[in-house]
Amino acid sequence: MKKSLLVMLVCLLTLSFSFTGLVQAKDFPTKPISIVCPWAAGGGTDRTARFIAEQLSARLGQPVNVINKTGGAGAVGFSAGATAKADGYTLTNLTFEINTLKYLGYSDLTPQDYTPIIQFNEDASAVIVHAESAYATVKDLLEDIKAKPEGTFTFSGSSIGSVWDLARVGMLTGYGVDLNKVKYVPSQGAAPAITELLGKHIDVITCSYPEAASQVEAGALKALAVMADERNPQFDQIPTLKEQGIDFSYGTWRGFALPKNADADAAKVLIEAFQDIVASEEFKAFMAKNGFGIKVRVGDEFMQFMMDQFNGLDEIIKLAGYGQQ
Repeated sequence: MKKSLLVMLVCLLTLSFSFTGLVQAKDFPTKPISIVCPWAAGGGTDRTARFIAEQLSARLGQPVNVINKTGGAGAVGFSAGATAKADGYTLTNLTFEINTLKYLGYSDLTPQDYTPIIQFNEDASAVIVHAESAYATVKDLLEDIKAKPEGTFTFSGSSIGSVWDLARVGMLTGYGVDLNKVKYVPSQGAAPAITELLGKHIDVITCSYPEAASQVEAGALKALAVMADERNPQFDQIPTLKEQGIDFSYGTWRGFALPKNADADAAKVLIEAFQDIVASEEFKAFMAKNGFGIKVRVGDEFMQFMMDQFNGLDEIIKLAGYGQQ
């Protein structure tokens, strides 16, 4: 009898602990969640973040707020996310630039300072000029840059050492243009760079086509090329650099992460919610309508991708003349 009672007590305790674990998992989230976006409102990262925030809120039953923290080539926002409490309530909107901060000497942050959740996007850079620009091809533009005095042309797209800056570096050097021939005017993201181009304060921007698509389609800007291996079927009227004799491709990606050593239950809930979002027709329709590419990597696979990229950046950073001396 005593043995049977002991077995029953053990079973009840086991069930109790299991039930408690389930309750804890279901208890997340119990309050609003924040997404820290390191780039300016209106750019591609901000736009995708705000759409996904709405989708995430609908699935988790709590408000999800996007907070723009710009500056330091993304370092301000990335740092805010990495140093937040690791309880699952602060997500960081990671982009390519998390790989460049240490090279540039802006921060010691690397992808390893986060708990990877999901990558959902990958986009090639585009070369964009004002609609009134005389250039019809990238080769026309680059030949004129070669012929004109140093400093005649200004480029922008985002901050120094950002993916759009490095895309510019790779394209110019790939065509044999001295980087000193052009001046790069940094901005807090693609949106303010587009505004500068619309006002004719700069000559060229390099950013993803979707970020400038509305202005191109309205006839205010003109896309000369995309830095992809082949044309994008969503905007297949735009040729690649390779078609114009420049063998170079480059682009960005976007995803979400929690601080390092984040609560495992919260991470699991978020991964499941994000996987549901990226599989949804609403997400696919949004991305297609806005021209954003879809590329999904989850958890450890996402981390491996980031670290492979981080370890391979040394050459182009040195080529640009950036980094710690």
